[in-house]
Order: sequence, then structure tokens, then C-alpha cells
Amino acid sequence: MPFRQGRGMDRIEQALTAIGPRLRELRRRRGVTLAAVAESTGISESTLSRLEGGGRKPNLELLLPLARAYGVSLDELVGAPETGDPRVYLRPVTQGGMTYVPLSRRPGGLHAHKLVIRPSTGEPDLKTHEGYEWVYVLDGRLRLHLGERSLVLAPGEVAEFDTHVPHWLGPDDDQPVELLVIFGKQGERAHLRARPAQPS
Repeated sequence: MPFRQGRGMDRIEQALTAIGPRLRELRRRRGVTLAAVAESTGISESTLSRLEGGGRKPNLELLLPLARAYGVSLDELVGAPETGDPRVYLRPVTQGGMTYVPLSRRPGGLHAHKLVIRPSTGEPDLKTHEGYEWVYVLDGRLRLHLGERSLVLAPGEVAEFDTHVPHWLGPDDDQPVELLVIFGKQGERAHLRARPAQPS
């Protein structure tokens, strides 16, 4: 019996075709350029342009870093059908030995996610990008390379830094490290209150 594509394949084609315009809209809503997205994802500007214009078919290798960069789930990128369930399910994204769980979904402003980093045998590869980052260690011991400095953070300790400074995060030992990470645009700062305000 010959294989027939049917409506299922039609729906897949429609979903793939819709990803390009959705990526363009996400990028414009966040007010970022193709060059900025290329720098944060490692995907070339030409590939990003072809994805947005429909000249390049999307695949997981391209969609995972884009979902992370835009702070959305893969379902949102591919336009998963509505189920009638209003609950939001935070879907983890695993890439390069790290698992991300987005904790915030609003466009712009600060983005929060939970991050679990597994030990690796490779040398630290320090990166730079636009933005400002806060890191809170939930579990494990974190090794933070920041420029020429190397720090070890224990659970309950916090670091904040300008991501223009070359940096790398990873476990300090052979156990995974679990973090809460808040990322903001350049110039944005977290406002922390150490104690309740005193009545005047």
C-alpha cells in the first residue's frame, strides 16, 4: 500500500513555513538586530536572514539556541496547537551540557531561568555578549571565570557581572551545579532590598 502524506504532513509544512515570520516578529519585538542574535546564538546572520525569509528550513540545531535567545519555548517557535489547557508548562532545553528552564516569558526586561550545568572535561571557553547577569547558586559548587579572575561560589552565594567581560560558568568538582540566573540588557540593574524599610 503506497504511503500517503495526508493532512498531517500538510500541517507540518504549514508549521515550518510559519516559523520564519514568527522568528522575525520575536526579534523585532525585542528590538534586536540580526547581528546581535548571531552573536548570542553563534548562528550566522545569513542563516538567520534565510530562516526568517523562509529560504532555510528550521531544525532543532537552529531552533534550540534561538528559543533560548528569545526566552520562549520550542512550542512557541513552532506554533504548537492550542489544547484548551491554560496552564503554562516550563519545558527544559538541554544544550552543550547545560539544561535551561525558563522562569519568565515576558518580552524585554529581565529574563530569569534555572540552569543546571553538568561537569565536562573540556577547557573553559570564555564568552562575551551584550547584557548584564546575576547568578545565584542553588546547589553544588560553581566555578566562575570572569576575565582574569576565578571564583568558587557555594549554595546561597551570588555573583553579578557585565557580560562584556569574558566569562565562563561550570561545576567546581565532578557534581552538577544548579543555578538561578537573571539576565538583563546592558545598563539594567537588579534592585535588591537587604532589610525592610524603616517607618518614617
